[in-house]
Amino acid sequence: MNELASESRSQRELAQALSREIEGEVSFDDYTRHLYSRDASMYSITPRGVVAPRHAGDVVAAVRLAAEHGVAVLPRGAGTSLAGQTVGDALVLDFSRHMSTILDLDPEARTARVQPGVVQDQLNRAAGEHGLMFGPDTSTSNRATLGGMIGNNSAGSGSVRYGMTIDHVRTLDVVLSDATTAHFAPVDGAERARRATAATLEGRLYRDLPALVEEFRDPIATGYPGFWRRSGGFRLDRLAAAASSDPATFDLATFVVGSEGTLMVATEATVGLVPKPKHTVIAVGHFRSTPAAIAATEDALSCDPSAVELMDRTILDLSRERIEYAALGTILQDDPDALLFVSFTGDDPAELTGQLDRLTALWERHNHGYHTLRAETPAQQGALLKVRKSGLGLLMAAGTGTNRPLAFVEDTAVDPARLAEYTERFAKVLDRHELRAGFYGHCSVGCLHIRPFVDLSRPDEVVRMRAVAEEIRDLVTEFGGVNSSEHGDGLARSEFNRALFGDDLYEAMRRVKGIFDPENRLNPGKIVDAPSMTENLRDAALTPAPLLRTALDFTVVAGGSGGMRGAADRCMNIGVCRKSDAGVMCPSYMATRREHDSTRGRANALVKALSEPDPRVGLTDEGLHDALDLCLMCKACKSECPLSVDMATLKSEALHQAHQVEGTPLRSRVFGAIRRLNRLGSATAPLSNLPGRVPALRTLMGRTLGIAPQRPLPVFARRTLPRWFRRRPAAAQTNRGPLTFLADSFTSFTEPAVGMAAIELLERAGWDVRLEDSGCCGRAAFSKGLLDQAKRQASGLVDALGATSGPIVGVEPSCLLTLKDEHRALLGDDPRVADVAGRARLVDELLVEAIDSGALKLRENAWPAGQRILFHGHCHQKAEVGTAATVALLKRIPGADVVELDAGCCGMAGSFGFEAEHYDVSMQVGEDRLFPAVRAEPTSTIVAATGVSCRQQIAHGTTRKAHHPVELIRATLAP
Repeated sequence: MNELASESRSQRELAQALSREIEGEVSFDDYTRHLYSRDASMYSITPRGVVAPRHAGDVVAAVRLAAEHGVAVLPRGAGTSLAGQTVGDALVLDFSRHMSTILDLDPEARTARVQPGVVQDQLNRAAGEHGLMFGPDTSTSNRATLGGMIGNNSAGSGSVRYGMTIDHVRTLDVVLSDATTAHFAPVDGAERARRATAATLEGRLYRDLPALVEEFRDPIATGYPGFWRRSGGFRLDRLAAAASSDPATFDLATFVVGSEGTLMVATEATVGLVPKPKHTVIAVGHFRSTPAAIAATEDALSCDPSAVELMDRTILDLSRERIEYAALGTILQDDPDALLFVSFTGDDPAELTGQLDRLTALWERHNHGYHTLRAETPAQQGALLKVRKSGLGLLMAAGTGTNRPLAFVEDTAVDPARLAEYTERFAKVLDRHELRAGFYGHCSVGCLHIRPFVDLSRPDEVVRMRAVAEEIRDLVTEFGGVNSSEHGDGLARSEFNRALFGDDLYEAMRRVKGIFDPENRLNPGKIVDAPSMTENLRDAALTPAPLLRTALDFTVVAGGSGGMRGAADRCMNIGVCRKSDAGVMCPSYMATRREHDSTRGRANALVKALSEPDPRVGLTDEGLHDALDLCLMCKACKSECPLSVDMATLKSEALHQAHQVEGTPLRSRVFGAIRRLNRLGSATAPLSNLPGRVPALRTLMGRTLGIAPQRPLPVFARRTLPRWFRRRPAAAQTNRGPLTFLADSFTSFTEPAVGMAAIELLERAGWDVRLEDSGCCGRAAFSKGLLDQAKRQASGLVDALGATSGPIVGVEPSCLLTLKDEHRALLGDDPRVADVAGRARLVDELLVEAIDSGALKLRENAWPAGQRILFHGHCHQKAEVGTAATVALLKRIPGADVVELDAGCCGMAGSFGFEAEHYDVSMQVGEDRLFPAVRAEPTSTIVAATGVSCRQQIAHGTTRKAHHPVELIRATLAP
C-alpha cells in the first residue's frame, strides 16, 4: 500500500513539474492514461502520463523532468503501431496534436523539413503541388505521422521502387536521453573526429559507435538477414557500410531510423522527396486460389511494376459486406478467390499501356489467372485502391469478440522468388495449429501480412500463439528472410532478436542502447532486453465485464454479442478515425485533434467505464463525459470504421445509464420532445417565431436551455405538411399501388415545402400516398439517451406502419433510416421492425425509377436545368444506405453538372449545433471542408443537401440557401 501511495505521489509531483514548465497539455488523469495504454497491437500498458508538446523546448523539458523523477519517455505519433512499440510504462509524448507543421519545402532540392506529427498525406498534398511526393507509401497514409514512420522504418506498397523510410531521411534534430539536443546528419571522418572530442553524450556517440562497429565487424557482416527489406534491430550494418565507403561517412540520422524511440526523440526531420509520377495504371489479376496469385508474381515483377499487392478471399468477402466498398463488386469478374494488384507508374501513358499489355500477355501465356481487369483512369481505379488500402481494417472486422486476427507473424518477408514456397510452408504451420488467417500484402517485396485468428482471453490460445511465432521465426530464418520487414519489433518480436541475429550481434545492439541511453529511459523493453511476447496482452488483462442491464439490444450492434462493453472493445485502435482529409469520421477529431475526440478514444474510454466494479457509476464519470461530449452521433463510424464501432448507439446507451443515476437535464427533455415542440410552434405561429427575433426572449432561451445565441432558430410554418395534405386535391391516378410517406418532425412543421414537393412527385408518378403523421420515430429522444421514451415512440410508429402495405418513404434521412437502424436496437427481434425496415426507402430511389420509366418527365427549360449542382449528403444517409440514389436523381435533371462533396459532417448534427457549449466546434467542423467548398462556388451554382440540419448549417455558415433535391426535381417537372 505504501509503495502504491509513493508511486501516486511521484506521478503527481511529475505532473506538477511538467505543468509548470511545459506549454503543451499535460494529462495524468485515469482516462487519458487509459486511452494511451493501447495502440493497434495486441498489447496494453498504462503510461504514467501524457504530454502533448508544442515545440522542441517542451520535449527537452519533458525528457529532463521525467529523468529527474525516474520515469521513462515514450514518443508517439498516431499510435497505430502493430507490434506494441507505442505502449509502455512511461511518460508518453504525443506529437500528433501540436507538432504537426511542415516547416519548409524545397522543390529544387526535393526536400521537406517537418515536425514529427506531420501526417504522410499532409506532406504529400503539399509536395504534390510541386510534382513531388514522399516515397514510402503506407496503407495508413491518412493518419501515419512522419515521426512514427521514422521510428518504425515504414515502407509500404511502393517499396520495390522507393525503398523504406530510412532511404529518405536526410537529417534529424533530436533530444537525447540526457535531455541534450543534437543535429544528426552525414559527416565525414574529420567532422566525426571533431565531434568525438566533446565531453557530452553526443560526443560519446561519435567516439563509441565507430569503435563498436570495428569491434563487432564480423558479426555485423554475417549476422543480418540477407534480404534488404527489414525494420528490426539497430542498423549497425548501415554504419559499417558507410565507414567502409569511399569517402567514408558517418550518418547517425539514418542509423536511428527504425529504433522505435529507444535511442532518441526526434523533434524535426529533413526528408527527401521523389518525383510524383503523372500517371498510374493497374492490372488486377483474378485467381482461383491464393497460391495461384502468388505464383503470378514473378511475371509481374519482370514488367517493372511500382507495386504488386495480394488480397485473398477473406478480405474480398468482407469488402462486399460494406457500403463503403460496394463499388468493387460491380467491376470484378465472376467470384475470384484472390486478386493481384499490379501497379505501373510513370509519365508516359503509352509506355504504361505497353507494360499492361506485356503483363497481360505473360499471364495468358503462362496460364496465370482467369481474367485481368485493366484500370487505366483514376475513375476506374478509385474502388480498387480504396479496398486495397483497407486490407488490415477489413480483416480486423472478421473478428468476433476476443477472437481477433492478431499481428505477431504478419510482418515477415522473403525473396519474392521464394514467396510461393514460403507461403505454402507458412500455411502448413497454421493448419497444424488449426488456425485460420487472412492473406494480403506486398508480393513485390516478398512481404505478406498474415494474421491468424487467436483468442487471447484463453490461456491455451496464448500458448498456441507463441508456438506459432517461434515456428515462423525459424521458418523465415531458414528462407533467409526477415521477421520484421516494415512493422517493427515492438513487444511482439523484440524477444526473438537474439535468436534472429545471434548472440554477438545482439550483444552489439545492447551496447548501442547503452551508449545512447545509459539509464534505459527511452522506450525501454523494445528491440533489446524485451519482455516475453506473451506479457502485457490486452485481452488477457481485461477483467470480466460486470453485469449491466442495457435498454438497447446490443446483439444487433457489431461486437454486441459481448454486451455494451463488447461493442466498445471491438475497437482495435487502427486509427482510421484519426484521418483528417476525407470521409466523415470523425468530425470532432478533425476539429480538435484530441485522442479523446476520436472514435477509438471514446471506445477505449467506454471500455474503462464498463470495466469498473459498478459500470453504472463508471458511466457517470466526468472523464467519460469529456470523451463522449463532442461526439456528434453522425454514425460515420458505423460505416467508415473498419470494425463498425457504432459510437452513436454506444453514446445513447451511456447517456441513458447516466440519466438513471443523475437525472435527465431539462434541455435533453426539451430536445427529446422535438415533435411536440414543433407541433406547438406551428400551432402558435407566428408568435412562436418571436424568440428568434426578439433579443430579450433569445437571451432568456439561452439562459434556461443553453441555446447558442448566435444560432438562427428554425421558423415554424403555420401551414404544416399534415394540414396541407388533408386539404390538397386528390391525386388523378394511382396505378403504382399504396405508399406511406413518413411525415417527420421537421418536414411536417418547419420545412413543409420539401414534403409537399415529394408527395406531389410521388402522386404524379402514380403512387397512392398515405401520410403517416401519428408520432415521432424516436430519433430525437434516442440521441439524448431518453431510451424509454424512444422505445415507446418506436413501438407506436412501428404499430402504425406495420398496418400499411407498400413502400415507406421519407425525405429526412435521419428519421427514415431510424426505421432501419435504431428501431432494431430499441425493439430487438420484434418481427414488425424487420418488416418496416425492409420497406423503408429514401424517396430519391422511387423518383429515379419513375423518371427512368417515363412516369415523370423533366423540362429542359426549367431553372435547375443545365446548372452546376453541389450536393452534400447527410451523414446518416452515407452511413446506412449511401448517396448513390440521390446523386442519380440530381443527374436526371437535364444538363445538370452534379458534384458530390467529400466534405465530411456539416457540424450541425441535430441539436448539437444549437447547444451553446458546442457551437464553436460545430462551426469548426463546418469550416473544415464544407463551408470553404460552398463559398468557392459561384452564385449560379445550386447547393443541394438532403438533411434539414445540413441545410440550416450551410445557410448559417455561408449565407447560401441549400435545396432538398426533391425541390429541384419538382421545379423541373414538366406540366
